[in-house]
Amino acid sequence: MNGSALEIIKGNEGFREKVYTCTAGKLTIGYGLNLEDRGLRPDEAELIAKNIISEISAELKKERLIGRGNGEVREAVLIDMAYNLGMEGLYKFKKMLKAYREHDYDEAARQLLDSRYALQVPNRANRNAAMMLTGEIEL
Repeated sequence: MNGSALEIIKGNEGFREKVYTCTAGKLTIGYGLNLEDRGLRPDEAELIAKNIISEISAELKKERLIGRGNGEVREAVLIDMAYNLGMEGLYKFKKMLKAYREHDYDEAARQLLDSRYALQVPNRANRNAAMMLTGEIEL
């Protein structure tokens, strides 16, 4: 990779962390990445997803929600919910999180399904509830 080209592009484009409309009228992000014409390759999207998962995991560890013997799959359900809803959205599931902390996975799954989330994304919610219940991946 040509480091000089990257530095020139960064200097000329500037960085924007949120989507904006460039002077050509295209939705753009980062260092002038034209989302409408170029989009993202799967490997780029995966890198972004991994970075977000890492941030979510750090927050959940800090809140003592993962790393407490609930198992990798159940922890992954919380990460998926936070990825979809944001941390604030996940934290609204107070009864589910209480049951999860108490290792009451029947109740955690029930609470997950007794929500607006389950109405909005029923397939995802049903899969996540099943994984919360069994501790096994169900895709």
